Amino acid sequence: MKYDIRDVKLADQGRLRIEWAGNTMPVLRSIQKRFEKEKPLRGVRLSACLHVTTETANLVTALQAGGAKVVLCASNPLSTQDDVAASLVKHHKIAVHAIKGENNATYYRHIQAALAQFPTITMDDGADLVSSLQFIACGRTGGLHPSVRRWYRTLAQRDRRRLVEGVIGGTEETTTGVIRLKAMERDGVLSIPVVAVNDAMTKHLFDNRYGTGQSTIDGIIRGMGANVIVTEADPLRALEATMDGYRVMPLADAAPVGDLFVSVTGDIHVIDARHLRRMKDGAIVCNSGHFDVEVNLPALKKMSVRKRRMRPFVDEYTLKSGRRVFVLGEGRLVNLAAAEGHPACVMDMSFANQALCAEFMHRNAKRLEKRVYPVPAEIDAEIARLKLASMGVKIDRLTREQKHYLSSWEMGT
Repeated sequence: MKYDIRDVKLADQGRLRIEWAGNTMPVLRSIQKRFEKEKPLRGVRLSACLHVTTETANLVTALQAGGAKVVLCASNPLSTQDDVAASLVKHHKIAVHAIKGENNATYYRHIQAALAQFPTITMDDGADLVSSLQFIACGRTGGLHPSVRRWYRTLAQRDRRRLVEGVIGGTEETTTGVIRLKAMERDGVLSIPVVAVNDAMTKHLFDNRYGTGQSTIDGIIRGMGANVIVTEADPLRALEATMDGYRVMPLADAAPVGDLFVSVTGDIHVIDARHLRRMKDGAIVCNSGHFDVEVNLPALKKMSVRKRRMRPFVDEYTLKSGRRVFVLGEGRLVNLAAAEGHPACVMDMSFANQALCAEFMHRNAKRLEKRVYPVPAEIDAEIARLKLASMGVKIDRLTREQKHYLSSWEMGT
């Protein structure tokens, strides 16, 4: 088994942390028990590009229990937990290619390793894995990272076809990835069906809202009580923030006022040079979106006369005016770069969606079109049911009369 991790000697520490996280992931645990009996993923080669954390470890071991052969690479250079990667390799014999702090070349070499098992199903967090596959599928190999392109050119023609034609479908975990996939679908280059796990109610409402919020605070200040200003481009979101009691204004107006700036959009250069120039001395800037493009770091570097690493995950940029701007986590998602990510109890539902959607894709791929699909409503509802059951919460059921009323139009006032 090929793998590339920092140090396999970290495995025992990682094993304990994986077990600890699993204690608060009862939904995924119940799915894993069923998978162990039924083996619904037998014969599946599953390549996953995800944050290599304790929660992800519980997901990939559940997929393995279901019969899948899993290869795991990181979806962000700074989010890998090296002890977790070591435990997956040593204790579970899962091929992991991920090292915390890996450079760009290593990051894409690890993606290439995930492609090299010729997957039948892909599982992404940000669509870096599937986008590499789509560049190949549509013949645009010039868009590949050089390390992936060099590997692809070594393949025989039959293996090139097998790489593209062997993938029956995939799943996507996060907003950024879904945006990219829908762009692929719009441009007619998406060659496989993909389920947008991110948009499931049991994922989006809990993981995106509560998980990201809590872990971002954990990565920044581990405290609350701030005077919050919301900046928005979406009028509906701006109205929601206003009705929730927040001050809402353009970022250019907030720039000289704020002490701490958090970008959570999935878009490019949200915090741009014109904003950075207006910030007060000592302003702190970070990103909790997926990629490191939300803060325009190249512009900040050009504006600065000095850059210093003040402490782990804290860089000081001194501008020509003498004012200082502090950037957390190198502009990458701060909740994973400088903290431990979402709570396991929140990721329980997100990764339950991933596991069940992988099963759904394996069973239904032949009848699906090459487009982005929502999570089937029955999967969403089943995960909510399992979560409630694990919490000891009981709910009502509709009577036959109530079901009939909701499905008819004849009865009026």
